[in-house]
Amino acid sequence: MFLHEGLGSLAMWKEFPSRVAHAAGCNALVYSRRGHGRSDPLGAAHRIDFMHAEALDVLPALLDAFGISKPVLLGHSSGASIALIHAGGSNRPLEGVIAMAPHVIVEDRTVQSIASAREAYLTTDLREKLGRHHRDPDAVFASWTDIWLDGAFRAWNIEEYVARIVCPVLAIQGEDDEYGTMDQIERIARLAPDVDLVKLSDCRHSPHRDQPDAVIDAIVRFIDRLRG
Repeated sequence: MFLHEGLGSLAMWKEFPSRVAHAAGCNALVYSRRGHGRSDPLGAAHRIDFMHAEALDVLPALLDAFGISKPVLLGHSSGASIALIHAGGSNRPLEGVIAMAPHVIVEDRTVQSIASAREAYLTTDLREKLGRHHRDPDAVFASWTDIWLDGAFRAWNIEEYVARIVCPVLAIQGEDDEYGTMDQIERIARLAPDVDLVKLSDCRHSPHRDQPDAVIDAIVRFIDRLRG
């Protein structure tokens, strides 16, 4: 199951899910969270615990609706954080978690880059680009920036959930990630019992776009290991 980033949607994954499914020999479920892509409007601004709500309320209901048990969750950025929270807090079995550029804590780098993105949204064609993939790009962008730039969000931390994960984890981070440092995945490795780390050079915040072949190779190795 693919869990997208804070500005993401089903369409923005492009061909990546199909490439992963084909290479790993598995089925894939890709969806847009509420307020993203062509899904229903969000309805209200995000709260501090919005990722917890996605992980512990929305995702279990979605898995049940599709009759999916013991999946591999593959998340990017906030989607990776949602996968980690679900793995550590839902008491539901998982085969594994693949976390690309996850957020475990809020870093200064993240906040600074999101502030820069808000300026870019006002002065560049970023709004137009997002509009190709979202019904309401302004709402998507505001829901992302407003919560991350809220002073109360600086205390957000999911280490307690990561420490309760029992399934294997593959954590992938780009060395040039403008939204997070290697400390994010290194914290996962210190807290969870079975973690493979992949650190990619010449790679920013979207490993599946910057280094797709390396990411898919790592995912296939990980899934092969899960199969025994």
